[in-house]
Amino acid sequence: MSILQSIQNELNAPKSQRNNFAKFNYRSAEDILEALKPILAKHQYSVIVNDDLQLIGDRYYVKATVSLYDEKMALVVHSSAFAREELTLKGQQASQITGGTSSYARKYALNGMFLIDDNKDADSQDNTQHTQAKPVQKITDAQLKKLNTLMSLKNVDRDAMKKHYKIESFNDFPVNAIQAFIEYLEKL
Repeated sequence: MSILQSIQNELNAPKSQRNNFAKFNYRSAEDILEALKPILAKHQYSVIVNDDLQLIGDRYYVKATVSLYDEKMALVVHSSAFAREELTLKGQQASQITGGTSSYARKYALNGMFLIDDNKDADSQDNTQHTQAKPVQKITDAQLKKLNTLMSLKNVDRDAMKKHYKIESFNDFPVNAIQAFIEYLEKL
């Protein structure tokens, strides 16, 4: 395990790849392996990476396993990671989808074994757009009083209006429609 610790400390796999569309740097499994090869040779250790396709539920996952062997080919440790295949990716054939999924799983299996932190990687960020919830606007008491008065004066069917506006109470009347509806009732 001391050799594993040495390899973890010596390994430097910078994010040398660039995704210009999303504007972030990243490292690939290939980048990690290229940085790892001279360190493994120095310590006379080997790494073997295997993939296993697994059906979980109704989706296929690639399970990548990285195994570290010492100079006598005795297993020192292994690390695994899963990645799910997309059903389709525009412009890619099934084999390309599986290959990309394999590369992704291998990268994270390597990250786990060699303590590579991808915290600042775009893969770990929540890239969904968050919108701040707008405060729910209610009609004012004055608008509600005026609405009730006009509906009584004009003999408007209250249940029909609730059904039309899909509301249970006139307190829930759409704020963006209340003034126009009051003006309509005043013209009746």
